[in-house]
Amino acid sequence: MVRVGIVGATGYAGAELVRILYGHPQADLTIITSRQYAGKPVSSVYPAFKNVIDMVCQEFSINAVCEQADLIFTALPHKIPMEIVPEMVKNGKRVIDLSADFRFNDPEKYKAVYQPHTSEDLMKKAVYGLSEVYFNQIRTTDIVGNPGCYPTSVLLPLIPLIKAGIIDTDTIISDSKSGVSGAGRSPNIGSLYCEASESFKAYKAASHRHNPEMNEVLSCEAGKPVNITFVPHLVPMSRGMLTTTYAKLLQNQDTSEILDCLSRFYKDRPFVRVCPPGSVPSTIHVRGTNYCDIGAVIDKSNNRLILVSAIDNLVKGAAGQAVQNMNIMLEMDETLGLDSVPYPL
Repeated sequence: MVRVGIVGATGYAGAELVRILYGHPQADLTIITSRQYAGKPVSSVYPAFKNVIDMVCQEFSINAVCEQADLIFTALPHKIPMEIVPEMVKNGKRVIDLSADFRFNDPEKYKAVYQPHTSEDLMKKAVYGLSEVYFNQIRTTDIVGNPGCYPTSVLLPLIPLIKAGIIDTDTIISDSKSGVSGAGRSPNIGSLYCEASESFKAYKAASHRHNPEMNEVLSCEAGKPVNITFVPHLVPMSRGMLTTTYAKLLQNQDTSEILDCLSRFYKDRPFVRVCPPGSVPSTIHVRGTNYCDIGAVIDKSNNRLILVSAIDNLVKGAAGQAVQNMNIMLEMDETLGLDSVPYPL
């Protein structure tokens, strides 16, 4: 049994971590912190937890967290983790950070999107936590930079095909749609009910800060610079993410060859499900789960591949993948705590 703590337990990703870790058979959730709700039970913030999880949120203290937990999840806004994670690591703790602070390998790329990094050495040692792709590196690291939700949905379909030399990396366009929870729990006008309900809109076209994160990973996998066009959209639903990616094929493959490539790459990875020919994913079938469903279609008249992927942005796109990374780091079965049966509807 490993003692785990969550710093920032009352945001959407933090609450999802509480939900998953509380039921994890090999994790003992020993401390949760919240600046806004310190001294209050988490069930007063999320009434769904009432009489199930009534842990009291504590004010953050580096000493308290390090004394009470061996592995720590930081579910905080960008910039804060880079200030506190180094002290955790110095205290011999393993850390999974859900912000962007440890996702980049190049400090200059991080700085261009966010702000100057105050712990560049640790950033370079961190492993990008795309569980299915960097499994072996995650096993031996002390710090994981958990991927963003959009990058998870874009990278999982693309990486096997790029490594196999199947697609033209200069032609990649990804179009993603996210539920409103992707904007976080802090109030803002764009996510108000009257602004988001009965509306479907693109935002930050070709300027979203997850774009450079994807470019860095894809460039590493391709062995050359890759700069994709990425356009996110807001969908009037609470959770879920659907990504459609387009790219020119370098050869005349058919759909079955594309699906075979994906199936071979992920044959030992339980949370990637490749759809059969003629089928593409839907967000309803991954809701509340750690699955990423992937489908493929070829537009033969244009020799263009169309990839469709679906995830739950709060689970596979955040808390679920973080717990999967914990399982990998601790050499447990990676499905522990994440193997509940999906909702049929």
